[in-house]
Amino acid sequence: MQKIVTNLWFDGRVEEALELYTSLLPDSRVTNILRYTESGMGEAGDIMTADFELAGQAFTIINGGPHFQHSPAISLLVHCADQAEVDRLWEGLIAGGGEPSRCGWLTDRFGVSWQITPTRLMEMMKSEDAAAVERVTQSFLKMDKLDIAELERAFRDEQA
Repeated sequence: MQKIVTNLWFDGRVEEALELYTSLLPDSRVTNILRYTESGMGEAGDIMTADFELAGQAFTIINGGPHFQHSPAISLLVHCADQAEVDRLWEGLIAGGGEPSRCGWLTDRFGVSWQITPTRLMEMMKSEDAAAVERVTQSFLKMDKLDIAELERAFRDEQA
């Protein structure tokens, strides 16, 4: 059992979120659903809480009502192997009303913030070549969805 589990507070649309999230990443599934009953604080039959896994990591959603809103202060960081994965996740998460943001960040249609980050960017940022790191930093600061080829060009100090 995972010792720390991220709990996402929602105000409805839980089933829609579960369907989207578990469809985008391999090794993802819903593991448990508890529904409100007639005596519950929510509408009978609606999901009260759901446990699910994304890429093997445990999460919980609580359908708790309008008391709390999502904030970019907490985001889900996804390390992506290649541009195809960046593109697929980016498009899937902004579909239906999500909003792109800067530097690989986005907010999905439920208000949850995500960072869709290529592992290659993290490798470049660990370089001992300070000038290359600065060029890469300046490059990704101008991007919404991260473009690995463009980051590589900046790292090598090549003009696009």
